[in-house]
Amino acid sequence: MNIPFAIPECRVAHLVERRDDHLVVPVRLDAATGCCPECGQASRSVHSRYHRHPADLPLSTSQTKLRIEVRRFYCLNPTCRRRTFAETPTDLLAPHSRRTRRLGEAQARVGLTCGGAGGARLLAHLHMPASRATVLRLVTRMPMPDTPAPIRVGIDDWAIRKGSRYGTIVVDLDLQRVIDLLPDRTAPTVAGRLERHSGVELVARDRSTEYARGASLGAPQAQQVADRWHLLTNIRQAVERWLHGAHARLRSLPLLPGSTAHPARRSRAFARSTTELEAGAQSRMRWQASYDEVRRRHAGGEPLLAIARAMGLARATVRKYASAETFPARLPHGAGPSLLDPHVAYLAGRIDKGCENAMALWREIREQGYPGTSRQVHRFVAERRTRPVRSGRKPRCATASDSQRPGTEAPLPPARQLAWLIVQPNSMLDEGEAAVVSRIEQDDTARAVTGLARRFTVLVRAAGKRKTVADDPDEDAAADIAAWITQARTCDAPAIATFASGLDADIAAVRAALTEPWSSGQAEGQINRLKLIKRQCYGRAGLDLLKRRMVLAA
Repeated sequence: MNIPFAIPECRVAHLVERRDDHLVVPVRLDAATGCCPECGQASRSVHSRYHRHPADLPLSTSQTKLRIEVRRFYCLNPTCRRRTFAETPTDLLAPHSRRTRRLGEAQARVGLTCGGAGGARLLAHLHMPASRATVLRLVTRMPMPDTPAPIRVGIDDWAIRKGSRYGTIVVDLDLQRVIDLLPDRTAPTVAGRLERHSGVELVARDRSTEYARGASLGAPQAQQVADRWHLLTNIRQAVERWLHGAHARLRSLPLLPGSTAHPARRSRAFARSTTELEAGAQSRMRWQASYDEVRRRHAGGEPLLAIARAMGLARATVRKYASAETFPARLPHGAGPSLLDPHVAYLAGRIDKGCENAMALWREIREQGYPGTSRQVHRFVAERRTRPVRSGRKPRCATASDSQRPGTEAPLPPARQLAWLIVQPNSMLDEGEAAVVSRIEQDDTARAVTGLARRFTVLVRAAGKRKTVADDPDEDAAADIAAWITQARTCDAPAIATFASGLDADIAAVRAALTEPWSSGQAEGQINRLKLIKRQCYGRAGLDLLKRRMVLAA
């Protein structure tokens, strides 16, 4: 049988032996003499022979093992402490290894791509079987590459365990490859990593103060560039924080002439039972007490973090309560999807004609294809009933709050959705969304916030579109952001003024974001790949394995 590929330092002795589950290739070493590893003297005097049986790359669809005849030589140097030595095919095998180097490299490459368990399953189909522990061990033994010193780097945080522990990814922006994964996102760790490369000229990052301090300590000569995507996200978050406090005031604004609220399939959600309403009222009272306590502590000068720890609340909740002008009550539930929606118009027409018998209406719409029970029909009719029920059942509206009655106030999108509408240009809004923004602009503060937010997003997006590597720095953009910060710091919305103060403290990086073509977008893309690798490892991979799979795969 002919061997379709060469075996380093060996020649096939005779025909390949076929076993039940694998092939055996008998080979001999080509060298006529052996060199003593201790003194280096050559010898032809054979002491004995033995066989080694390492696994090799598969032939065709069968596993392959080599049967290497190894000779043991006498050492002819009388001063050498070795009496005998064995010849070793260094290019083919490592000492005491049970697999050839090329098989181990192939298995390690599969492990880099698929991980331990996934790699073991794939290797079994490729006729190169190995356990998942062996695959991971081969990956960890691979040497890390010698990469050139980076000139421009991007840093960003990634979740080792979301909400609990975070690390830092360092990316070479020129080569678009991962340099390192750090165990945390603190300034000393980032500074220590940047200090290893004295030639770093630019650091692209988000607006984290820890990263800003770490870049200043580790690479003081480098220019720091704030990421434009994070700037847009931060302005939207600032608008959303302000809306959480002002949402109750904005909901009381009247609709503009000619505009109407766009109802859903039904005007509102089905009425809740008396027990549900009482439970909701009790929950509201508890949160109202928490809101009052947070406001009292904040007015007394306590830090937000101390309030959160003392009251057992999340920091985001404490921050929202501290900045809210009134209690940020939960908005009434809108009309969600229901099996009754296709039949609402028919039921409303029958009720207008005087039919308020829920069971009769249910039987009618059931013949039209309604698949549900009569419960929803009873609830729908109960909300619109004009005559008392013979059974003496109390009307449901007696326990319903004013906020649940249709028509009390015009609906307004939640704070998060409304923040998205505010930061978008008018050209990207449809008629209904533009009407919502125009309605809240009746408030002077809302009109100022909307104008500032849109000016900022237009400024950042314009800088991102026009910048290329060959462009010259844009001084007009730097002047525009300075003027925006000056105006925003006098805004009546505290969240916008605080955001502007943060930009002013990091003004050099913000100006660079508007005048330089670099960003941490490459780091964000590598984080997406890192998330995929984490999920392949079922969240059990350690930092060293993740680092190797990210760096070596690049």
